Amino acid sequence: MMNWNEEYDVLVVGSGGGGVTGAYTAAREGLTVNLIEATDKFGGTTAYSGGGGVWFPCNPALQRAGTDDTIEDALEYYHAVVGDRTPRELQDTYVRGGGPLIEYLEQDEILKFEMLPWPDYFGKAPKARLDGQRHTMPTPLPVSQAPELREVVRGPLDFDRLGIPQPDDFFIGGRALIARFLKAIEKYPNAKLTLNSPLVELVVEEGAVVGAIVERDGQRVAIRARSGVILAAGGFEANDELRQKFGVPGHARDTMGPGANLGKAHQAAIAVGADTDLMDQAWWSPGLTHPDGRSAFALWFTGGIFVNQDGARFVNESAPYDRLGRDVIAQMEQGTVTLPYWMIYDDKEGERPPVQAPNVSMTATEKYVAAGLWHTADTLEALAEKIRVPSEILVETVARFNKMVENGVDEDFGRGDEAYDRAFSGGEPPLVAIEQGPFHAAAFGISDLGTKGGLRTDTAARVLDTSHNPIPGLYAAGNTMAAPSGTVYPGGGNPIGTSMLFSHLAVQNILSERE
Repeated sequence: MMNWNEEYDVLVVGSGGGGVTGAYTAAREGLTVNLIEATDKFGGTTAYSGGGGVWFPCNPALQRAGTDDTIEDALEYYHAVVGDRTPRELQDTYVRGGGPLIEYLEQDEILKFEMLPWPDYFGKAPKARLDGQRHTMPTPLPVSQAPELREVVRGPLDFDRLGIPQPDDFFIGGRALIARFLKAIEKYPNAKLTLNSPLVELVVEEGAVVGAIVERDGQRVAIRARSGVILAAGGFEANDELRQKFGVPGHARDTMGPGANLGKAHQAAIAVGADTDLMDQAWWSPGLTHPDGRSAFALWFTGGIFVNQDGARFVNESAPYDRLGRDVIAQMEQGTVTLPYWMIYDDKEGERPPVQAPNVSMTATEKYVAAGLWHTADTLEALAEKIRVPSEILVETVARFNKMVENGVDEDFGRGDEAYDRAFSGGEPPLVAIEQGPFHAAAFGISDLGTKGGLRTDTAARVLDTSHNPIPGLYAAGNTMAAPSGTVYPGGGNPIGTSMLFSHLAVQNILSERE
């Protein structure tokens, strides 16, 4: 028999959007709950999200904004883009569950949401919303309303990576979501939140998960969970060994996830018989390469084209970031693209690349130049020599692109054909000629927002074993579970939305089994 150090009804592993949602739901419903976080900050990958958005069609925040969307339309869209890669019932649970979750959360005056228009990522799919009416964000929270949280909520990225001071006016985006939940959980004395407590292993008795071993202050602590353990600990994107084992392209250095996302929850669950799926998958993006050698998620390009090692354009530069990232990876696997690939642009906006949302802010220009990441030349021929691509092909590529800009149609890659492509250009095709010297090149790589492969679950978030039976007492959500969206990214807010919803559903299942 295990000698337990602590006992609760529910143990939640991880403090991103899913972890805090699960802990909040458990506490609100009267369960004793302990949320453990491996690091010294709450928030996980969610806290690094600029918008903190969720893709929850027809939720109350969208209805207040006047949406005319229907769940039936959202289901048709989601099914069309995801296909049969994941169980249809899991897809339906996600699409249908977001609205009721927001309704539940907004009964608490601390948890507030609003629409942030963000178009669906497959604009040509049936019933895609091009007006962004399926995307919701947490309302910013004044720091003055929760000053004690400023030092314990992770991020922003610029603070963690560049040392730029945290904002002292508002928690915004993912940090607002985490701060609001932490403030809401404070009301419940039956909830405990513990930092610096990484998961070591799960404890199984008579086939059921009954708790976990956690490391705290160098000591092992045995925590009993009488009703269930919810794994919402993010992905394994920061673990190069696991990335290589499961065939995830890219490197840990280039992920946008925290360094503690090492897959310990995945490994602990696999050790007790959990089945997995989608383990080679991630939420991809192009990555602007910075002087520290890391390529970070970048979007909102107001100019420029991407060229490969042959000096040829190879992709729609304004496509949704996951689709763009997957295109790059596919061509890397075919050998038609090598890293780095280059953004070619002219001097309209100066020497810095026309990237309005680099997520990690650009530092001094001279640092990029010294690192060989940014190049400038008076002519395209001279620029080609600096980045070691064939000059005649680069010149021809730019000339062809400029001609298509003049005609207003990208005949090669369809840049501007979908609503998302035009989201940052006022609805106009995002085609900007490259004609004003000097000319510039900036190095790009592949980044990701986290892995999306993980533990197979059913619609109640129960983890399944290799025989597809639920493992009693074990639940998973977010990037610790195999994503309902399979190998695609249907719309902004799918990762956080999945994490929040399935953690909430896990607690609902725990409650139903206690009745």
